[in-house]
Formats: sequence, structure tokens, C-alpha cells
Amino acid sequence: MIKRFSWLILLAMMVFASCTEDRVFEEFKPISNKSWGIADSLNFNLTEVEELTNQSLIAFRFNEEYAYSNCYVRLISRDSLGVILDNQLVNVPLFDSKTGEPMGDGFGSSYTYYDSLPFQLNPKTKKVTLLQYMRENELTGIEAVGLKILK
Repeated sequence: MIKRFSWLILLAMMVFASCTEDRVFEEFKPISNKSWGIADSLNFNLTEVEELTNQSLIAFRFNEEYAYSNCYVRLISRDSLGVILDNQLVNVPLFDSKTGEPMGDGFGSSYTYYDSLPFQLNPKTKKVTLLQYMRENELTGIEAVGLKILK
């Protein structure tokens, strides 16, 4: 019994170690009441990230209550002094356009989907702000939004 438990612990440690090697930064910002307001900005602090790579991902945790097939997000990046370096509108598909099935991995009615940003973050970026740009006061069905930067 102790041998099996030891192997299980070793296997779990290897899985967790292998999952974290490819990323430099990853953080999710939870959306209160699963409803993203038009004035709610999500801020990500990248001051600890020494070098930004050309591979950045935006992530959504959403459920089937989300009423649209995609989500438009305004991404604003700033340097350490707060100067805007980039201001881009990003379109993230959350449901397959042909089948209507949710994109990403899910459990129950909740899904997590990662999509690559269509541009590179400026190497001087120290803060990223995300705003929903769907022209709705409240976007229901969005549970969390995240940012992931890979090596």
C-alpha cells in the first residue's frame, strides 16, 4: 500500500512539473457573478516577467449561458511608466462556427479555451488591461479571463 502511494505521489509531482515548464506567466482573473461588465477592466501585472516571448495566449473560462459565439476584447499594454504601447481589438471564438459546440476543454457546462494573440506584445510591456468589447452592459456566462505567456 505504501509503495503504491509513493508511486502515485511521484507520478503527480512529474505531471505538475511538466505542466509548468513551458510558461513564463499565467494568471486568471475571476469575474464576479459570472457577468463581465462593460466598465470592468482586468489588469495583469507583468513586472516579474523578465523577457516577453512571441507566444502569448488569452484564455476564457465560460459556460453555456454565454449567448454569443465569440468575444471581442480590447487589449491595452503599458510600459512601467503607464505609457500605452499597444491598443488592439482581439476577436476570440468561443463556440465552433459550424457545429455550435464550445471550444476548449470542459467539465459539465464550464469550458476553458486558450487562443493565441494575433500580435506580439511589445517587449517593454509591464501591464496588460483587458476590457470586454461586445457592446453589452453585462456579459453573462464568462467565469474568468486569463493571460498566458509561453517561453
